[in-house]
Amino acid sequence: MLLAIFVLSEIRNPIRVVVTELVDIPAVEITGLTRIFGELVAVDHVSLSIGTGEIFGLIGPNGAGKSTLIRMLATLLPPSDGTARIAGHDIVAEPAVVRRHIGYVPQLLSADGSLTGFENMLLSARLYGVPRAERKQRIERALERMGLSAAAQHLASHYSGGMLRRLEIAQSLLHRPEVLILDEPTVGLDPAARDTVWDRILELRDRFNRTMIVTSHLMNEIDEFCDRIALIANGRIVAVGTPAELKAKVGPDATLDDVFVRLVTPTDGEREGSYGDVRRTRRAIREHG
Repeated sequence: MLLAIFVLSEIRNPIRVVVTELVDIPAVEITGLTRIFGELVAVDHVSLSIGTGEIFGLIGPNGAGKSTLIRMLATLLPPSDGTARIAGHDIVAEPAVVRRHIGYVPQLLSADGSLTGFENMLLSARLYGVPRAERKQRIERALERMGLSAAAQHLASHYSGGMLRRLEIAQSLLHRPEVLILDEPTVGLDPAARDTVWDRILELRDRFNRTMIVTSHLMNEIDEFCDRIALIANGRIVAVGTPAELKAKVGPDATLDDVFVRLVTPTDGEREGSYGDVRRTRRAIREHG
C-alpha cells in the first residue's frame, strides 16, 4: 500500500494528513521460545511467524518438542526464555488475555463421558466466560457446524471417536477465538472420521478466517491441508515452508515422509545418547510433555 499524503487546502489553516501503510500483524509471532526441564532442553530458541487464516503444521518425531511448544503457546506452561505474541498479546505478560483469544484441543480426551454433548458444551461456555444470555444460541450453532445437533442430548460416552473430536473442537470455539491450537486432532480416528474432522477445520478457516496450529504424525494430511509446515527435531526448527517447498529440498518426486526422514534422521557423527540419556529424556517428556 502506497504512502498517501493529503493537504486540506480549502480551509484557512491547512492540515497535513499522513496515512501510513497498514501492516498486517501475524496471528502468532514466536521469538526465541525456550523450555528447559532440568538438563533437557525440550524447546530450543524457536522463532516462527504464523499469518492470519493460515493452517500451520508442526511435525517432528516423538519427543521433538511439539507438545511442549503447544503447551507454552496455550499458556499452560511458562517458557524458560523467549516469548510469543498471539493476536498481539504476550503469552508471558498477558496469559489471561491470550487465553481469551485461543481455543485449545489437546491430544488427550477432554470431553466428559458422563455428560451429554450439550452439557459438555455448557460447561465449556461457563469456563470460557460466555455471557449467560448467549450460551444456548452459541452452543446450538457450534454443534450444528460440527454436525452434532442430532447427538446433542446423547451421553458423550456413546459418541464415536470422530464425534468426540468434533465435540472438543466445538467446545474450543464457543468464545470465538482467533487462533485454534489442535494437538493431534485426528489421532486414533479411522479415515472417514479424519476426513470429517478436516472438513470442519477447513470450513472454520475458509468461512471465519481462523488461524490453525496443527500437530500430526500423519504426513498425508499435513501435506494436503496445511499452508505451511515447521519441522522440529531436538527442540529446534529444522525447516519451514510450504509442503511443496520442503519436498523440493529433497527431490522432484519426494514425499513429506521423505522430507521427514532426510531432515530428522541423525547423521553418523551425531551422538544418539546413552541408556541413561534416553531414560532421562523419556522421563522428562512423560512428566512435562
